[in-house]
Amino acid sequence: MRLLSINTISAKMFLGFFLLGFGLFILDAKAQTQKPNILLISIDDLNNWVGHLNGHPKVRTPNMDRLAARGVAFTNAHAQAPICNPSRTSFLTGLRPTTTGIYALGPWFRTQDDFKDLVTLPQYFEANGYHTLATGKVYHDAYPPKEDRRDGPEFTTWGFKGGFFPRPDEPIVKNTGHPLIDWGVYPETDEAQDDWKIADWAIEKLENLPKDKPFFLSVGFRHPHVPLYTSQKWFDLYPEEEELLPVVLGNDREDTPAFSWYLHWKLPEPRLAFLNMQNEWKPKVRAYLASVSFVDMLVGRLLDALEVQGLEENTIVVLLSDHGYHLGTKAITGKNTLWQESTQVPFVFAGAGIRKKGVKNNEAVELLDLFPTLVDLAGLPKKSNLDGQSLLPLLNNGEAKRTLPAICTHGPGNHAIITEQWRFIQYADGSQELYNTKTDLNEWYNLAKEKGYQPIIEALSEYLPKKEADPALGNKVRLVELIDGVPHWQGEAITENDKIPMSFE
Repeated sequence: MRLLSINTISAKMFLGFFLLGFGLFILDAKAQTQKPNILLISIDDLNNWVGHLNGHPKVRTPNMDRLAARGVAFTNAHAQAPICNPSRTSFLTGLRPTTTGIYALGPWFRTQDDFKDLVTLPQYFEANGYHTLATGKVYHDAYPPKEDRRDGPEFTTWGFKGGFFPRPDEPIVKNTGHPLIDWGVYPETDEAQDDWKIADWAIEKLENLPKDKPFFLSVGFRHPHVPLYTSQKWFDLYPEEEELLPVVLGNDREDTPAFSWYLHWKLPEPRLAFLNMQNEWKPKVRAYLASVSFVDMLVGRLLDALEVQGLEENTIVVLLSDHGYHLGTKAITGKNTLWQESTQVPFVFAGAGIRKKGVKNNEAVELLDLFPTLVDLAGLPKKSNLDGQSLLPLLNNGEAKRTLPAICTHGPGNHAIITEQWRFIQYADGSQELYNTKTDLNEWYNLAKEKGYQPIIEALSEYLPKKEADPALGNKVRLVELIDGVPHWQGEAITENDKIPMSFE
């Protein structure tokens, strides 16, 4: 047997360690240069009735809560508009409604000359080496128009879009006046739901996407938007005999301005008075809770698929809702207000590049911040002319503070300015509301006319938009505006002879 000299062994050991170290260096360099995947989960009409937000004491959302436990949950996050089209337009373009002039359920922002070539969030990631995919409700359901919903231009690949299906032959709840304003046990199986099929499409892509470049996958679920249909097992989580109704102050609207009614003047969503008259308040609340738990299960299916495919560590997961929803508070159901129930949303970041785990951050943030935050987390070049701020300092530094409030807008001249302590609302006719949200969690007591609060109102007024775009051509459905001193709803004047619709009309 041949004996090796000490020098020979040392040389070979040195070479081996060198090659091993060089290999590790290559792997480490590759890991550092590999861009993270993005999974954006958007949920329709989900308010703060989520476990980690403590919005309802009985709600069960184990999957959204486990995602929050992996990262940072913003507990004071707000939409830029309390209605679908302007909100989704805002967080996907990075621009406020007061910048784009998109205030209503129409138009599609690309019909406006100033924004027809605007680079959106998915397009920016596509331009920086990502494969972009969308399934379900991402933009407002009518948009992009059908002729533009083929592969590109907003996403590389469009998947199953789905809708509010299936629906029974006859409404479960009678006399609501609108086919989508319905709730109850339907269908028999979860798999029949379009939202289930949306999750199926996304999971199939997670299993089979090529690994040559990172992905940006946007998944939009419609639950808990009306109609509030789920199978029986989700209703069983919320037994009928339990106390499920939100706490409501009977005279809550006595200190709110008349203009607050104009923001949700004639909507298909019933007033609380109608629900009480029909004995449908608790059934609707129960159906909403069931729908929240159903969509939470779908979120869990996506998170499980990430883990099974080994994608969890190199994927940034963001979960958000486009706006909130009232379920009897302020005497209404639905959205279209500037109060907490309409503006506050879940907003969670977890996964690659987020060092903080299980953190709840109460700084006032905005969905508008999504675009610059994802750009920073992915290490992409800064995108100019965005209206939001990157949340990266808040994600990775517990001592970081927000420098600006959150702003929600519903029609020109109507804005909510939200901080850690205050909600200030300015309406187009100059009327105001002010709530101390630290001492008045339910926003029951309007302080705007109380003595001693004028300096606070003046300070918060400094954040009101200095410039407001006129409503873009095509704004109408759900648009409220003040024209020559007269409030208008959907283009029609509201006169002194019009009664405030306290019940369903």
